[in-house]
Amino acid sequence: MHTGMITRKLTRAEQKALRPSQILDAAFDEFVEKGYAAARLENIAEQIGVTKGTIYVYFPTKEDLFEAVVPHIATPLASLRTQLNDLTGTSVEKLRSLILLFYDSTMKDRRSRELLRLAIAEGTRFPQLIETHHQALIEPVLALTQTLIEEGTRLGEFRSGASSRARIVLAPVIGIIIEMLIHGERRDLEVSQYIDAHLEMVMLALTCDNR
Repeated sequence: MHTGMITRKLTRAEQKALRPSQILDAAFDEFVEKGYAAARLENIAEQIGVTKGTIYVYFPTKEDLFEAVVPHIATPLASLRTQLNDLTGTSVEKLRSLILLFYDSTMKDRRSRELLRLAIAEGTRFPQLIETHHQALIEPVLALTQTLIEEGTRLGEFRSGASSRARIVLAPVIGIIIEMLIHGERRDLEVSQYIDAHLEMVMLALTCDNR
């Protein structure tokens, strides 16, 4: 006798509530693979088993659909912001943890990386895409990084200077993600060693006057 868990079939109302999210998930994959110009709503509809007309019910134009994709895909990144705000320890420890969390979230989550690809590819046509991407992912991490650096400087853990800028500290994370987007799995990027070297470089630059 079958003893497994019985999966409840979704009601029509529940299916309807899920539909926009399903459309956006499928649209993201289509836009990343084909680009905005070549993406076809028919392909998106086929992925989720609906008609092209169903997409128009929720998103009147292809441009409306595209512009809704980025905030939808960026939503799960809210968990990263929560983790960043819960960091504990000294300024050095918190900054190290922040950098590692940023690496972890962007390298494990394919969609976070592909979101950057989309922003680079379509940013000229849709400048708001760049702004949304920056506000959703980059800006919160930059702001907290700068706060930690300034806190550490006040406490005497970090020195002030050109190296004490969040963009400088986090730039290698963006750099390795772009390399991954370009090369995929064709090259061994020695990510573990890269991260270790990045952390060593940052801590040396920020604390060298205190050693």
